[in-house]
Amino acid sequence: MPKWQYTKGLHDLGNGCFAYLQPDGSWGWSNAGLVQDGEQTLLVDTLFDLPLTAAMLKTMRDAVPAARNIRKLVNTHANGDHTFGNQLVDGAEIIACRACAEEYAEATPERAAARAMSWKELGEGGAFAHEIMWQRFDFRGLVSTPPTVMFDNRLELKVGDKHLVLTYLGTAHSRGDILVHLPRERVLYTGDLLFVGGHPVIWEGPVDNWIKACDYILDLDVDIIVPGHGPIADKSAVREMKAYLTFVKTEARRHFDNSVPFQDAARRISLDRFSTWLDPERIIINVASLYREFSGETAALDRMPLFAEMKRYREERCAHDHAGQGAP
Repeated sequence: MPKWQYTKGLHDLGNGCFAYLQPDGSWGWSNAGLVQDGEQTLLVDTLFDLPLTAAMLKTMRDAVPAARNIRKLVNTHANGDHTFGNQLVDGAEIIACRACAEEYAEATPERAAARAMSWKELGEGGAFAHEIMWQRFDFRGLVSTPPTVMFDNRLELKVGDKHLVLTYLGTAHSRGDILVHLPRERVLYTGDLLFVGGHPVIWEGPVDNWIKACDYILDLDVDIIVPGHGPIADKSAVREMKAYLTFVKTEARRHFDNSVPFQDAARRISLDRFSTWLDPERIIINVASLYREFSGETAALDRMPLFAEMKRYREERCAHDHAGQGAP
């Protein structure tokens, strides 16, 4: 949306709604939100480490004095780039859906940080995760700070006179994704149900739930959408996300039915329509997740082998692009 440039920091959306953006939106560089009415404020998500979250909170408090006393924090889902800074929002209720809280308890910040800091023990996958993500963040000092208020499907909140609706639509990107909707202001914070300008990650699925979530958003009366990653958007970005998910599902199903291994299927799927999107290597995760779904498996994805496969995929693309440019 041309009204807001995609630059790091706090962006005033009007009517007491704000977005905190972290370009370029790639691995770990997530967005957050702030809602303010009078002396009351609510924060939507924290960031991947304590220094980033502290800097965000300082920026918010300098621009919006009421943010010096944030009483409510909503976690849109359990991934660390949206929750690891929770401990810095002292005294706030931490609100999430029950599925998010359960997933958070299984992968606490301390456990995730220990894994990130022992990346050399995790083989090729750990090396790639370190290269593209872990080395860019400071995971020291993290303390598990889980949700304290949980709901199942829908929760309505007030921030001053502002009315917020939190909605859980089922597993999709993760097990516990929710939308944060301000109907009167026509603003929506999606968490990672929307990526803009970058390939999404299907950690959980089923993909049809995510496609239905896109339809749900498209049916809402909203003008401004703050995605989990990427620039501030409108519904056109949701239509693009739906088109991506539908296309990848169709292509993956065709290859699955022809007994093509998922690694080969991911390489055969043309991403030309999405050539400007970041992180094309995520097609590896997405096809693996779809194959798991098609086969009826329920076990969680084993992430390190997938990171190793993404490393190979990225190297192959780089070599192909290099050769295409006539390099000696």
